Amino acid sequence: MANTRCPFVLQLLTLSLINLYLGNSVVSVTSSISGHPSEPKEELDRVLDLPGQTFNATFAHYSGYVTVNEESGRALFYWFFEAIEDPDSKPLVLWLNGGPGCSSIAYGEAEEVGPFHIRPDGKTLYLNPYSWNQVSNILFLDSPVGVGFSYSNTSSDLLNNGDRRTAADSLIFLLRWLERFPQYKGRDFYITGESYAGHYVPQLSQAIVRYNLAAKEKTINLKGYMVGNALFDDYHDHLGVFQFMWAAGMISDQTYKLLNLICDFDSFIHTKDSCNKIQDVASEEVGDIDPYSIFTPTCTANVSQSNQLRKRMHMVGSVKEKYDPCTEAHSVAYFNLPEVQKALHVIPEFAPSKWVTCSELVNNHWKDSPRTVLDIYHELIHSGLRIWVISGDTDSVLPVTSTRYSIDALKLPTVGPWHAWYDDGQVGGWTQEYAGLTFVSVRGAGHEVPLHRPKQALTILKSFLSGSSMSTSKQVSDI
Repeated sequence: MANTRCPFVLQLLTLSLINLYLGNSVVSVTSSISGHPSEPKEELDRVLDLPGQTFNATFAHYSGYVTVNEESGRALFYWFFEAIEDPDSKPLVLWLNGGPGCSSIAYGEAEEVGPFHIRPDGKTLYLNPYSWNQVSNILFLDSPVGVGFSYSNTSSDLLNNGDRRTAADSLIFLLRWLERFPQYKGRDFYITGESYAGHYVPQLSQAIVRYNLAAKEKTINLKGYMVGNALFDDYHDHLGVFQFMWAAGMISDQTYKLLNLICDFDSFIHTKDSCNKIQDVASEEVGDIDPYSIFTPTCTANVSQSNQLRKRMHMVGSVKEKYDPCTEAHSVAYFNLPEVQKALHVIPEFAPSKWVTCSELVNNHWKDSPRTVLDIYHELIHSGLRIWVISGDTDSVLPVTSTRYSIDALKLPTVGPWHAWYDDGQVGGWTQEYAGLTFVSVRGAGHEVPLHRPKQALTILKSFLSGSSMSTSKQVSDI
């Protein structure tokens, strides 16, 4: 892929230094951007056809790499889909999966909100009728390096990922991606994600807000963000997990008390041994169910998954009439096909020896992970961003109780009454509007809301993008 000097660096020469503050760390964004060779033009990234695609796509889509650090050779992989109709008038939405260490291509695109889902044969595709590119242009990013097809020429990079560098690299990715797709500069932009992206999404949003302030212009026109079943605050999230498991009859009274005693102030990511041991006990009591969706069947195929809750935070659950618990296995089969990788412009010498949905190497060597992001919420609420938090109510990993405890800890005044919201005459869940934040629960959805309740997830996205409240109408719609 040919490189020339990035033209937008010239726009930054008037700024002696733009410092991006992430937690207690200071990352120099301009030092990473300046001297950056430009990436290939967008048409070189256009995906013309995919193996197993037996239908015509009425929208353009693109995939490839954006280099975020030349010195170490870090490059992030993306897959971008234009809106089905009139993409020039639609906003740009970024989707991030969490983990840390999980692929947004594997989950967000292939089994949740993307247009192309994979059939059980692991070779053919079908169109998701509830794809989010019905109402937006949707961008999926594998972040950080070591996740999916994203790579680094410096092997130690994979052992040194953390929240701060992930946010900084993602910001650089966006700035450079917009140079490649200049028609989206100034476009209304939203960030979405789930699970550990409960850290990624607000942290990247904070980075963008601060970058724009330093640049004295809205270089990235961020309007808001939405997270689902998100990690917010280790203390309140643990409190909610244990309460949910106990109230659902999944664990014993004794284990419930020990979890609260031993793990209440522990880290989700850097868990102490004593907390690990009692969580192992809890996992044994829970048995062989999917903790990400406690009322749906588990996959009986030979899929490598751990049933330990502390390790499966990141292992999120084909949108068809019948729920398929083995969607992850289909992704593993499909994205390991050499012809698929070629079609997606994966560079062979940088392709993983075996593509996996989640990288244990990245997850096991994760560095900084703050105990809370509630302080970021306060900052971004003050900045005027539109912030929505959604929660599937059958997830036991980051359940609705955790989300509600964390939101309560923000101590926001309520501005509207708690009420049920409806979708096609049925209660879709419940919602509460606060000053600066909207909470929406999704009835019967697990950790991956769009996997279990795809139509309702699209309904929520439409309301979020329009800035309107969830419907209280019991009428059946014709859409």
